[in-house]
Amino acid sequence: MTVWTPRIDPHARAKFSGIADALMEDICLGVLRAGDALPPQRVIASALGVDLTTVTRAINEARVRGLITARRGSGTAIAEGAELAAGDFLGKKPAAAAPLLDMSMNIPPQPEGMILGRDIANTITALMKSQRGTLHMGYRDSIGSEPDRRAALLWLHPHIETIRYEHVALAPGAQAALAAIFDAALNRGAKICAGEVTYPGLKALAEARRMSVLPLQMDKDGIIPESFAAACRAHHPEALYVIPSIDNPTATTLPESRRKDIAAIARQHNVLIIEDDAYGMLLNKPITPITAYAPERSWYIATLSKCLTPALRLAYVVAPGETELQHLGAALRVTAQMSSPLFSAVVSQWINDGAADGIVKAIRAESTARQALARTILHGIDYTAHPQGHHIWLPLPAPWTAANFCAQASHAGLAVVPASAFSLAPRAPMEAVRVSLGAAPNRDVLEQWLRMLADQLSTVPQAMRAVV
Repeated sequence: MTVWTPRIDPHARAKFSGIADALMEDICLGVLRAGDALPPQRVIASALGVDLTTVTRAINEARVRGLITARRGSGTAIAEGAELAAGDFLGKKPAAAAPLLDMSMNIPPQPEGMILGRDIANTITALMKSQRGTLHMGYRDSIGSEPDRRAALLWLHPHIETIRYEHVALAPGAQAALAAIFDAALNRGAKICAGEVTYPGLKALAEARRMSVLPLQMDKDGIIPESFAAACRAHHPEALYVIPSIDNPTATTLPESRRKDIAAIARQHNVLIIEDDAYGMLLNKPITPITAYAPERSWYIATLSKCLTPALRLAYVVAPGETELQHLGAALRVTAQMSSPLFSAVVSQWINDGAADGIVKAIRAESTARQALARTILHGIDYTAHPQGHHIWLPLPAPWTAANFCAQASHAGLAVVPASAFSLAPRAPMEAVRVSLGAAPNRDVLEQWLRMLADQLSTVPQAMRAVV
């Protein structure tokens, strides 16, 4: 087995791509073959006289090109089919390279030993072979078929014991559900309360509907009930939007006492509650949703994008009553027609045979492992996270601003999201970034990304460096 001798292609546009280009050339020339080992990254950095971050970028570039593979405990080696991958890459030079290390997208991690794409394909094959297979290829009611709504009821009942079948609907994702709720339940130009930093999809939707979103103060436990009460007295909002568990972006989780207080305030001031419980299924110890304390005024959204996979584009919605559900169905019919019958049937099958619970447990375990890895690598750095969450909320030390940190990180090939993307005010309440842990294909890659993040934090902003 050959061990690669590192070098840099002198014609490359940057040192990291030069290392990847040299590796690719040696594969094409037959110097390296599938299974041949690469030296440790620190050895490559020392041999070439470059910093470790450059080598990490090169290794990730080689992985993106399909040249190498990494296995826990056995290092990095030339991948099977690397010659074909190198040839394919040489035939398509992208005009503009996207960030190689994308920690901006908040998606669930791929659990070790599980291939969800394969599981989806196998389930679809089985469904289409069944006697009712062709039924999954046609149109359905906008709120979903009875079997799929029954499966949703089974999925949600452990979390909301008072839930009724007559109040349950399907929607093609949480954003579509939120849009339909806005159209079904709120007036044009309505005022809505939300945390001072919140889900960007809410901001975009409110702007499109010409609605005002009033920022509520937050602390380490999430939205402060007193701030909500004050906003109700001063502005008379129609609704409150809240992510109660593993908030996006702050990663805070409302304790049960605050959930009860928020429900009581909403009832006192006749305010609707829109509870976006995207991450509630991930908690090791579930907390009762706010909806359970004020069901007559609550819209509950449980997307499957964060606890199963966004590929299915499915969310379950609980309406306050049957009339409200009819209005929701009419709104969905106008904007989205229906959820995918085939993907809805896939999820129903998984719920009914227990596979969905197994996937959630595996994703929960993988997120827990990734958060533990983050705690190790970012030890001594102040940030907020939930042990089962997909992301961390990272306040930046002075003199960093979120804007210059994101710009400098992007230049180094690392993508994160600034606080301004979530802020309801023109200026974000803090200099912070959201860092997502789920997009990395495995923990080895995540470790490299996190070390790059830590290295970035330890540098001085470009604007602060002395000019001589």
